[in-house]
Amino acid sequence: MELRDVQARMRETYGARDAARGVDATFRWLTEEVGELAKAIRSGDSAELAHETSDVLAWLASLADQLGVDLEAAMVRFADGCPKCGASPCRCPA
Repeated sequence: MELRDVQARMRETYGARDAARGVDATFRWLTEEVGELAKAIRSGDSAELAHETSDVLAWLASLADQLGVDLEAAMVRFADGCPKCGASPCRCPA
């Protein structure tokens, strides 16, 4: 699934509910999901990692949609590698 498809699917499935919830509440849901991803990372369970990673992406897509950010267009800055040094892999000092 392409990023544009992810964003469109979240808009179709949850857009009205998330818009009614608002940006602040949607952002809080996203941060809660990031916390759940952190727990999954600590557990190392691959199914849980996939589940929580998809939740984070779904909430990010919903938030981006509410903010009028096209995820596909936003990620163009990484198309040629690191946006700072232009290399892939990045050669910026750590």
